[in-house]
Parts: sequence; C-alpha cells; structure tokens
Amino acid sequence: MRLKPINPKRISDQVFDQLRELIFRGDYQPGQKIMTERELAEALNVSRNSVREAINKLVTLRFLEQRQGQGTFVRSMDEAVKIPLATVMEARDASLIDLLEMRMGIECTAASLAAQRANPADLDAIENAIADMEADTCAGGLGTEGDLSFHMAIAWATKNPLQVYIMKNISDFLHVGIRKNLLHLYEDPDNIVEILQQHKAIYQAIRSSDADAAYRTMKNHIKYVIRFFRNRL
Repeated sequence: MRLKPINPKRISDQVFDQLRELIFRGDYQPGQKIMTERELAEALNVSRNSVREAINKLVTLRFLEQRQGQGTFVRSMDEAVKIPLATVMEARDASLIDLLEMRMGIECTAASLAAQRANPADLDAIENAIADMEADTCAGGLGTEGDLSFHMAIAWATKNPLQVYIMKNISDFLHVGIRKNLLHLYEDPDNIVEILQQHKAIYQAIRSSDADAAYRTMKNHIKYVIRFFRNRL
C-alpha cells in the first residue's frame, strides 16, 4: 500500500473554488463583471497573487474572460458556438419542449439528491433565490435571474460536479439562447405567482429532507412549464 502525504490546500485553489461556486450558483451571471483583484484580495483576506492565480485558472477553463482596459467578466454565452448544448440542439432540430423534457430527468433527480445532501448554506442559497425572484416581481420585474439561480442552487446542493456542470450549461443556454421565449411565461402575473408557489414547495421538500416529495414537486413544476409552451404552439 502506497500512501501519499496530505498537503494543505493552496490559498489560490480556495479562491478558485469560491469564485467558481459563485458562477455555478448564478450569483455571477454571463457577461457580468467581477470584482477587481484588489477588491477580491481584500474581501477574502488573501494576497493579490493568490487571486491572480485563481482568476488565471478560471480564464484558462473558460469560466472568465479578461478584456483589456475593462476588467474580468464571466464568459458570455451569447455566441451559440460557445454553448455545446446549443450546437447539439440545432444539429438535431430540437425544440424548447425537448429541452424541458430533458430537464425533467436531470432536475427531478437533482431535487431528490439535494433533499438528501443539502447543507445550511445550500438551503440559504435556494431560499435567497426565491426571495430575489419574489422581490424582483414585486418591483415590476420578471424574476428570471432569481429563477435561474434557484435551479442552479439546487444543482449545487447535489454535491455532484457533473450535475452542476450539466445544469450550468442548461442554465446558460436558457439565460441567453431562449430567454425571449421564457419571457412569455412571465408576462402573465398568474404564472409568476404559480411558479413562486411551486419553487417554495420544492424548497420546503428539500429543507424537510424529503427526497420523494422534492422529486415530485420538481416534476410538477417542469410539467407546468411544458404545458404552458405546448399550449402556445
């Protein structure tokens, strides 16, 4: 048996993990500018060199992009070629309904796993996403950012990196590729109220560690969205 010495995690790797989590959770949206190196170093109480290393790694992995004289931004997904999912959908002539049906399997499982694995921070993130959506709609907005953050927070709570990666791709595509279609769903205030209630039911099931209820409430939510778009065809 060959054992390897355990090394403490590098500061830059911890910074990388935190920034990546913000992107995955949806706190940083595609195209959004992140804090400067100096601001991040002060907020995290680390050296600017550690922040720089973390950012360079995120740039290499195409999570971030640096624009000369402007700063560092979350990589925008406004070009379809940058989104593998968009390319596949175009090649297969897939529809929005096809995408929603795929989400059914992925997100129902995510909700079930989140009910089993979510920690207090995950529950806070899910609850905050609902609160953001509710606040935005009360102010006359559509709450789409909070909606996307809600689904990303659930994916993160699964503790499954592949679940997070897949949902990030779907979330980015929803955010920029078909957002105009999704806006139709939020134009009717009754739909917004209903979706908020569905989100709260999913959250309560996850908070109660009820995997079956989480699966069922997520399934009901996505079926509701599918019915809406089928009725528009």
